[in-house]
Amino acid sequence: MQTLRIGQSTDIHRLEENLPLVIGGVKIDYSKGCVAHSDGDVLVHAITEAIIGALGLGDLGSFFSDLDDSNKDRNSLEMLKEINDLMQSKNYSIVNIDTLVLLEEPKLKKYTDDMKKNIAEVLKIDCDKINIKATRGEKVGFIGRGDGIMAQAVILIDKNER
Repeated sequence: MQTLRIGQSTDIHRLEENLPLVIGGVKIDYSKGCVAHSDGDVLVHAITEAIIGALGLGDLGSFFSDLDDSNKDRNSLEMLKEINDLMQSKNYSIVNIDTLVLLEEPKLKKYTDDMKKNIAEVLKIDCDKINIKATRGEKVGFIGRGDGIMAQAVILIDKNER
């Protein structure tokens, strides 16, 4: 009998000049980056929290509080690994992940394969189980003005029968 569970999440960060921009574990060459307690990787945050949600365990802040100094400038892929290990300890595995990054600029197409490789390596899954889409704000709202970045993730997990 299959036990499928779905999780979804959205992560948003403000963008400011002279900060690093990391998306999917890839350092993007751009003049603005995320204002964040950790490395501000919105894509990895959304995926991590979607896994937490699929497991019914709350949200990202429940595990990685921005009030905890040990999370200051933390690599988000490390957080993803920790949550993946938790998911596997509960005998779940990933069926697939679908994501969307909303960012006016820069265009992300040339980076998405590397993002998928980074995420797949941490999750110990094939790249073809991960989809990363990117879209612009078309000059509308905080995305379109270049003031912020947002990522959304939906994940399907399945209980491994032993």
